[in-house]
Amino acid sequence: MSDRMPMRSTALLVGAGLLLALAALPAAGQDSFRLPGLAGGELTRDDLEQGTSVVVVWASWSPRCREIPEQVAALARDWGGRARVLTVNFQEDRGAVETFLRGRSMAAPVFLDADGQFGRSYGVTNLPALLVLREGQSLYNGRWPSDVDALLADVLK
Repeated sequence: MSDRMPMRSTALLVGAGLLLALAALPAAGQDSFRLPGLAGGELTRDDLEQGTSVVVVWASWSPRCREIPEQVAALARDWGGRARVLTVNFQEDRGAVETFLRGRSMAAPVFLDADGQFGRSYGVTNLPALLVLREGQSLYNGRWPSDVDALLADVLK
């Protein structure tokens, strides 16, 4: 029986070490990032840990994102009183975003995720994507819903 005690102790130490290592890994959305704003300023993970945010992730090259300025205008108008509405452009340079928005108005701030860090951090796999966060906790993370108002009414109750 004395031969088993060292094995049990070793197994317990290895298990505890694995648990500590897993606890140190960032959860989805927990990687730090600093996204420059198209009109100045920046967006950080800490910003999204305060209050409620509705984040639209988009790219001008995606055919499904062609109407994003109009869709964001409706979001800002209908939901801006209950949540901070903002957008994150996915992996495009400033020039491409400015060209896409030329002559169009985006009713919410645009932040640039040029290297994809934000998208990876939140597991964005489809564009446009919608993230709804309250105090940094994800209430919704997925593709743009067919009825965004119904989704937000349900999630933000």
